Amino acid sequence: QVQLVVSGGGLVQTGGSLRLSCAASGSISSINTMGWYRQAPGKQREVVAMLTNEGITNYGASVKGRVTVSRDMNRNTWYLQMDSLNPADTAVYDCDAKSYYGVSVGRAQGTQVTVSS
Repeated sequence: QVQLVVSGGGLVQTGGSLRLSCAASGSISSINTMGWYRQAPGKQREVVAMLTNEGITNYGASVKGRVTVSRDMNRNTWYLQMDSLNPADTAVYDCDAKSYYGVSVGRAQGTQVTVSS
């Protein structure tokens, strides 16, 4: 299993930026893909971004062009850089590590991101 800890959430004004971090420990080698997700009040959890070990990225339609996902292999940490934030981005964000077969091997407790207008 993999243990994940997310940090970097907080309150930001419209147009601002935040960088979330997802630090992993445990069975790092079992991770093939790291997914970033968010869930706003009353809405379903949705994919924000995905990054595979091969460097393939995938972004949700609502954030494409405004977010960038990356990884620091030396620190076993994944990052989600979010720019041009708006109130619709307000949600609890978490990271979820997937195996090669797409099975979750660890999920972090979420962090709140609030964008004020």
